[in-house]
Amino acid sequence: MSEQTTRPGEGRSAERPDAVGFEIVRVFDAPRELVWQLWTTEADAEDWWHPRGIEIKPGSVRVDARPGGEYAYTMVNPADGSEYPTAGVYREVSPFSRLVFTWGGPDDDDADRPLITVDLDDLGDGRTGMRFRVDGVAAGPGDDMYDGWASAHDVLAERLADAQAGAA
Repeated sequence: MSEQTTRPGEGRSAERPDAVGFEIVRVFDAPRELVWQLWTTEADAEDWWHPRGIEIKPGSVRVDARPGGEYAYTMVNPADGSEYPTAGVYREVSPFSRLVFTWGGPDDDDADRPLITVDLDDLGDGRTGMRFRVDGVAAGPGDDMYDGWASAHDVLAERLADAQAGAA
């Protein structure tokens, strides 16, 4: 099971000091290396880079998790077929502990995209703390952007549990 705390609002970050943003903090019952793998491996990302009720278009996930590398994927709403292509550039990649990347539409100017920071902390006993921060979007619980990411993190927790069960 994972815990969740939220810190929505106008917090500032070192990466984007002028940006509004929000933060979601989770604790996963999985080792940090496994959480990292699900963030940085195409096959694993395809399983959870979407909120519940939305799917990933097969074959659309690309991940080049290195500074300057790009990622892309397309979410699909199975109810109406709407597609939501997403892309960005990795700014910082510190294996097992930190990812910083831009996030937006594939045609957006990278400098104008929101910036996401994912910090992973080894809490011991096979647990990982995750601090997920979006700078450039003011959102909180009840907003589509915030709720979509919170739901995706729920899907991530389920995939981590499945991976743990499969390894046992």
